[in-house]
Amino acid sequence: MSQDDWQGDVLRNLRNLTNELNELADGPRTAEGGPAEGGPTDAPAAPVEDARPAAPAAEPAPAPRPLPTPVTMEIPLPEELVKGKPLSGDSAAKRTSRSLRRLVGSSATREVEEATRVAQALQQPLTTGRQIVVTSIRGGAGKTTVSALLGRTYAHYRQDPVLMLEADSALGTLPARLGVTKVRWTTSDLAQIIDPSMQLTDVVGYLVQLPDRGWLLPGSQGRVGSRLDLPDYRTVMVALRRYFGITVVDCDTLPSELSRTALAAAQARVLVTPATVEGVTSTRAVLDWMASLGRPRMLTGTVVVVAASSPHMTLDVTAASEHLQLDGVKVLMLPYDRHLAAGGPIRTDLLGQVTREAVTELAADVLTRAMSRRTPR
Repeated sequence: MSQDDWQGDVLRNLRNLTNELNELADGPRTAEGGPAEGGPTDAPAAPVEDARPAAPAAEPAPAPRPLPTPVTMEIPLPEELVKGKPLSGDSAAKRTSRSLRRLVGSSATREVEEATRVAQALQQPLTTGRQIVVTSIRGGAGKTTVSALLGRTYAHYRQDPVLMLEADSALGTLPARLGVTKVRWTTSDLAQIIDPSMQLTDVVGYLVQLPDRGWLLPGSQGRVGSRLDLPDYRTVMVALRRYFGITVVDCDTLPSELSRTALAAAQARVLVTPATVEGVTSTRAVLDWMASLGRPRMLTGTVVVVAASSPHMTLDVTAASEHLQLDGVKVLMLPYDRHLAAGGPIRTDLLGQVTREAVTELAADVLTRAMSRRTPR
């Protein structure tokens, strides 16, 4: 019997029961409608109690959530806002000096050995999908930049599918940093559609394919007011884990409920802090909060990235690293890079040499921590 038929029967039973009680309260009637013979005409009828329990009123079923029907939205990247050609991360003098050192020394051999070691760490086999969450204590710290760099590094070195997911729906800039000009489906949209029976070929139809490998799931369409709910985030992350070897999440800033939940559920986490005294102090408070949760592997799976936004820093990097290193937390430095500081789409070929080495080292260390049950050395 359908839900509507069951509810209809309950309502009909209630109406019949009400009619019967009204007839009994008025007294027994003859077939002609008059009072029964021998019965008093003015005496009130004795109340009759029905022994049957009343059926509970059926609650109306909740209205189904309408399926999303998004339209493709363009992300404007006005070139007129940028003067001249995109800058290289290294100046011409730095590039020339590095070339000369390679000619007269053994630095080239050491660079090859280091690159081989990092590549092996980045290409280590995975048994299940790994989810890496990137967040920060405030906006503007470089969180989205680090997310884009990590995702592109994994997509470049690995053969299994790599997903970059934007969980910062408040006008997040991850699509712009990845050079995406059009978006359609968002994380909230996919949460209403994803089904366990889907294959990878079905899922990627809702994603943005990046030109240099990898996939993107935006958090919004660039409109004010969009929001990613925690249940939608959980649904998508659980469902997509079996399709992608690595998922890099550009998460909301702390201390939102979504960011705290994402940090606790990820296999590895990256905290990005600006290279300032305030940034380091706030990030230490986050690490202390993580330590209070009583999860031993949470800190050992965490890397702090101190991002420089200026070529002239006053922060003591060594002292900052000592202040942030506790219980296995790794602290790495992301140096100032002219190409990254300019904003806009990231071109890996324009990154400075030191930046490129720092990013690959970061990606390798984070993946190792996501795979290991013990603190990496």
